[in-house]
Amino acid sequence: MNKAKMSADKTVILVTGGSGLVGQAIKTVVEEETGVQNESWVFCGSKDGDLRDKGHTEALFEKHKPTHVIHLAAMVGGLFHNMAHNLDFFRENMAINDNVLHASYKYGVKKVVSCLSTCIFPDKTTYPIDETMVHNGPPHSSNYGYSYAKRMIDILNKGYHQQHGCTFTSVVPCNVFGPYDNFSLESSHVIPALVRRMDTAVANGDPTFTVMGSGKPLRQFIYSLDLARLFVWVLRNYHSVEPLILSVDEEDEVTISAVAEAIKKAHGYTGEIVYDTTKADGQYKKTASNKKLRSLYKDFQFTPFEKAMQETVDWFKQNKERARI
Repeated sequence: MNKAKMSADKTVILVTGGSGLVGQAIKTVVEEETGVQNESWVFCGSKDGDLRDKGHTEALFEKHKPTHVIHLAAMVGGLFHNMAHNLDFFRENMAINDNVLHASYKYGVKKVVSCLSTCIFPDKTTYPIDETMVHNGPPHSSNYGYSYAKRMIDILNKGYHQQHGCTFTSVVPCNVFGPYDNFSLESSHVIPALVRRMDTAVANGDPTFTVMGSGKPLRQFIYSLDLARLFVWVLRNYHSVEPLILSVDEEDEVTISAVAEAIKKAHGYTGEIVYDTTKADGQYKKTASNKKLRSLYKDFQFTPFEKAMQETVDWFKQNKERARI
């Protein structure tokens, strides 16, 4: 990883949402690094301040005086949680993003890298999707509140750049999984929900394990530690305000049934996986192109999916007491 592109002056990097999946992965990555003397990393979670509140947000910036920000904080949830709370997802994420970016401008932050999601792309589109297609049509109706709020970060970034010359940019990861994920059955995404539920099935000796939906939808999944390495690379080396997709290669797209089988293998579960086709599948596919990333960082190597899944399941088993469940 190139460590040379930041200022020789003391760099203070504030990570919002720092206690979550991606924030903890970034913390792991930077703690493993050697030879970076001029960077100080500050990882903040919800206990450090409510970013929906302008005063709380500015107090956080006043306290830490960051020169750079990685903005991960968001109200997030899985498919069914999104479907039931679209308005809440829109309003809360709009408030968080507006407060963080305005505080970054007000306190003279040199660079902000915000985290978007591939769900922001149009529901009706051609594949693979790329960075030019963000605003080409409505997102999928199941999570339009979250998706539109995330899209508005791109609008804010361009506005701050045009009006004030700020280097505020964004990255668009595909679906992220790994240690420190949210394993709550009420609000988690597909992989942590399946990891937790299958852990229970193994403990109970259940003969069958039910996956909601058909298992046929396709997704690209990125291991949180891989995404963390790319986030740090973007902070140091990517200087455009245009979004950058951070995704595994197109050929690494997998079905939800393949995900369930990988989790079954990682857990050592011996029962049968069955599919409840009465439950919604959500968007069938949202294949993203990482061509732009590959053109800028040609030699990056992603962790193989089954290896990353094994490490995730092992972490969950070892950390059930402190995992978000």
